[in-house]
Amino acid sequence: MLRGSDRARRGSLLLPASAGSVWVALASTVVVFAGLALIVVNSSGWPKVKEAFFNPAEFRAYFGTIGHAFVLNIKIFLVAEVVILILALFLAVLRQLPGPVFFPIRLLAIGYTDLFRGIPTILLVLLFGFGIPALHLSYVTINPVYLGAAALIVIYTAYVSEVYRAGIESVHPSQEAAARSLGLTRGQAMRAVILPQAVRRVIPPLLNDFIGLQKDTALISVLGPVEALQRANIGSASEFNYTPYVVAAFFFVLITVPQARLTDWLIARDRKRQMAGGQV
Repeated sequence: MLRGSDRARRGSLLLPASAGSVWVALASTVVVFAGLALIVVNSSGWPKVKEAFFNPAEFRAYFGTIGHAFVLNIKIFLVAEVVILILALFLAVLRQLPGPVFFPIRLLAIGYTDLFRGIPTILLVLLFGFGIPALHLSYVTINPVYLGAAALIVIYTAYVSEVYRAGIESVHPSQEAAARSLGLTRGQAMRAVILPQAVRRVIPPLLNDFIGLQKDTALISVLGPVEALQRANIGSASEFNYTPYVVAAFFFVLITVPQARLTDWLIARDRKRQMAGGQV
């Protein structure tokens, strides 16, 4: 075994090498992207592409209007996220119900998950947006924003329920056995012991799903609501310029990149916690 001084000396030798590797990787990345940028800028078609997609005047002109329309995307995302978290957890719990008496419920939950995970999101948005109003149901809204949001909720509930289910099944059975030995019912053990651990473990993949949800709010534009993408469509058609699309993309990147970095941080923190627990 290494003594404390030997371990410290070895660590001091490894740190510079690690730091050097990081700098080499960073430098190579900068060189690659700089080379790609030079190739694009020096290509014969770059002036036309720059005028069509990166026109500064068009960017400034549509920045405010597309940003205002993007508020609708954020509202849809926030409402849908809350509903999905609740419905998906309920669906995941239904799939964990034991015994043959609950087999029909488990079968329905499995059928729901398999069906809506297999349908392309844009196709379900179209089916909801144009199919439901065609039924002429007086008690069902025909507002395209609500119908598009409902389609996203249905789709993402299926995805997120699988994330929850993976988290529930990752909890060791001894946890439930210990809770039952203390006199808790299975429902109480699920609510007080299993679900808290499961939810904590699946936060990073949940955030990944919600990054996808934030981007997919743009699909509602096919139904007509004037959100960021639809506003960009209108601007592009009126100006015969594609810069409004770049503006819309900028707003989506602006909100998804921080979520992605938060996900990475949570994953790294969870990995450090697991490593620390394994060393004890």
